Amino acid sequence: MSAIKSVNDYLIKNVSPNEWWMVALSGEKVAGPFPSEKATVEVAEVFEDLAGPSTRSRNSKS
Repeated sequence: MSAIKSVNDYLIKNVSPNEWWMVALSGEKVAGPFPSEKATVEVAEVFEDLAGPSTRSRNSKS
């Protein structure tokens, strides 16, 4: 098993023989599974997380 790589502030993790994931530093799976480390790295290099943190709807009543 290869060492975990960090690309664009995401970790590239191998979770099974043919399953690679792009993982946030918090441990949350962001994208995957991918068939290879190379494919996962290529996605991480161009990935932009535009969603931001989830927030409660302004119109929701508690």
